[in-house]
Amino acid sequence: MGRGHDHGEGGHSHGPGAYRDADRKALLIAAGLTAGFMFAEVAGGLLTGSLALLADAGHMLSDTFSLFLALGAVALAARPATPRRTFGLKRAEILAALINGILLVVVSVWIIVEAIGRIGDPPEILGGWMLAVASAGLAVNLIAAWVLSRSAGESLNVKAALRHVLADVAGSVGVILAAVIILTTGWELADPIVSIVISILIAASAWSILRDSVDVLLEAVPRGTDTVKVHDSMLAFEGVDDVRDLHIWQITSGMPVLSAHVLVEAGADCHGIRRELEELLVSGFEIEHTTLQVDHTGSAEPGENDD
Repeated sequence: MGRGHDHGEGGHSHGPGAYRDADRKALLIAAGLTAGFMFAEVAGGLLTGSLALLADAGHMLSDTFSLFLALGAVALAARPATPRRTFGLKRAEILAALINGILLVVVSVWIIVEAIGRIGDPPEILGGWMLAVASAGLAVNLIAAWVLSRSAGESLNVKAALRHVLADVAGSVGVILAAVIILTTGWELADPIVSIVISILIAASAWSILRDSVDVLLEAVPRGTDTVKVHDSMLAFEGVDDVRDLHIWQITSGMPVLSAHVLVEAGADCHGIRRELEELLVSGFEIEHTTLQVDHTGSAEPGENDD
């Protein structure tokens, strides 16, 4: 240890927990709604011959899988820390979000391939039934989106699930539009064309989830946090001479972590400065989990024993 000064952690919580129950309830409701209507859309797509409906059903299948995956991730994240996993399994939520984003891309590619195949030879489509099923699907998706939006908060896992459902809302609107065009003009190419538009929307919705998930896994600085500003605020604190080895990352959504080596003036109160810096990081940057090593300027390097 260093020269007898405080090198410990701030006594803060190891992460968000208050919203886990709300997340679980919202995901369960949305999963039930999505799974229940998915079978109706599959039947409707086969009955009407609509690729757009089948594409939307395929997306709802991925929604159902992703929502139950998200539920499992919430359960894992709530498990307590162990000597081997000192942060518990909180990153299970980030892994679930990453898998969901990849699923969205896979679904969008499948829709495009199927749609291109139909452009040259569009099948006969029952526009009336297609419109009825798509309208019911839109209602179900809007309810699921509303439930998830009320719970999303900081959870990247729930946000990923919400993106799935919002993409499905857009898909249902597209299917309704295609059905109206087919009913009013008889132009059946509207079905594969709208399917391609749906796939583009799905892929676009996946981008931010993939980006944010990878950022967390690669321990990038959380979005909205300015490392230079954090460094300068700590350095400007009375009694602080230097701030070294500053690292800021996230364990999971809404759980930023900071570690740093702080050098203070000779004779300064290391314990007091550490506590005040922790308060600064909480109030100024909402970083509650901190590990600050504080030494006097000119003291032994970290790891050296006292004389």
